[in-house]
Amino acid sequence: SYHKDPKIESSEKIRKRVQKAKDIQTKRFKGKNIHTNSEMTAKTIKEHCMLSQECVDLLRMAVSRMNLSARSYNRTIKLARTIADLEGSKDISSSHIAEALQYRPRLESL
Repeated sequence: SYHKDPKIESSEKIRKRVQKAKDIQTKRFKGKNIHTNSEMTAKTIKEHCMLSQECVDLLRMAVSRMNLSARSYNRTIKLARTIADLEGSKDISSSHIAEALQYRPRLESL
């Protein structure tokens, strides 16, 4: 049944994970004029989102293949930072970048 599947998180577990991620962000931006990852500027992204070479390579590939704008590039990093926070991970991994890229809206044709 639905509630017995160990892979499915309960609402309570999800709520706790989200609260932990919020707490991480509150601590990260203490004394700054921002409160969440989504509010980061290019400067604060550089400060709080250290990327491994693997992450940089993945993003560069996405920029060329998906025609990412600078704004989309930064949005992807901010989302990857949030995904890492939800997992309780100090570092952003290439899997966090890959997941963030999956959430990009698909533009069929313009």
